[in-house]
Amino acid sequence: MRLVWQLAAVAAVSFIGGQALVAVEEKWFLRLAVGLLTSVLAVFVYGWVVRRTERRPSVEVAREGAGAAVGRGALIGVALFGAVITNLASSGYYEVTGLGSVTGAIGLVGFMAAAAVTEELLFRGVLFRIVEEYIGTALALILTGLVFGLSHLLNPHADLWGALAVAIEAGGMLGAAYAATRSLWLPIGLHFGWNFAEAGIFSTEVSGNGTEHGLLDSVTSGPQLITGGRFGPEASVYSVLFGVLTTAAFLWPAHRRGNLVPRRGRAARSGDDATLAQ
Repeated sequence: MRLVWQLAAVAAVSFIGGQALVAVEEKWFLRLAVGLLTSVLAVFVYGWVVRRTERRPSVEVAREGAGAAVGRGALIGVALFGAVITNLASSGYYEVTGLGSVTGAIGLVGFMAAAAVTEELLFRGVLFRIVEEYIGTALALILTGLVFGLSHLLNPHADLWGALAVAIEAGGMLGAAYAATRSLWLPIGLHFGWNFAEAGIFSTEVSGNGTEHGLLDSVTSGPQLITGGRFGPEASVYSVLFGVLTTAAFLWPAHRRGNLVPRRGRAARSGDDATLAQ
């Protein structure tokens, strides 16, 4: 039941915040304020429901070190998407045509913060964390990554390849970031940095949701496998490649720190073998 209660609590905040963001989407300052308020409220509700249903401190959203972890994650996210755009631009598939909107980009800070926080709380904080306890880190990464990717099929311009690309590059990468740190702040920052770079800086399509105008006016054209087509660069092979490499980079420290959870059956067999050896 804890899975149901936790998902329901965070989903409720996400829904209410999302409706409020739609209502103020034409006013950048309200979009910023509502998005940030939704983010704070979602973390508060997540911490509260975890403490109530699991009778433990919600250490994965502890305030200590949160700012630095979010900042590191955001820098990684911007750098990763910047690498994708650099490859697209060098191939002639992405072109900057002028300057966009500063206020639009500021409003997107709130929108993308709300999206990153609520999605990470739902998919990594609740779903991945609890599923991992039963089937281990590896299978949990695959299963919850697929759920995360397929959830993007609800977007207006989504397609199956785009959803699978998100499952591979983002589902794996963000889950691995949590496994490496056992904190939600790094994946929250990473998710925010990637999404804000997409819309707020480079003004590209985000997961088939519709193009948002940020700091730059731009045009993306070329083969769908390379550019991602109407789904956006998240469906580009460059994004998949960089996402897989980053997933591996996070899983290495997770392994070194002993943060990878084995499957329950395997853990039980290992315990039995240790007992017999004594």
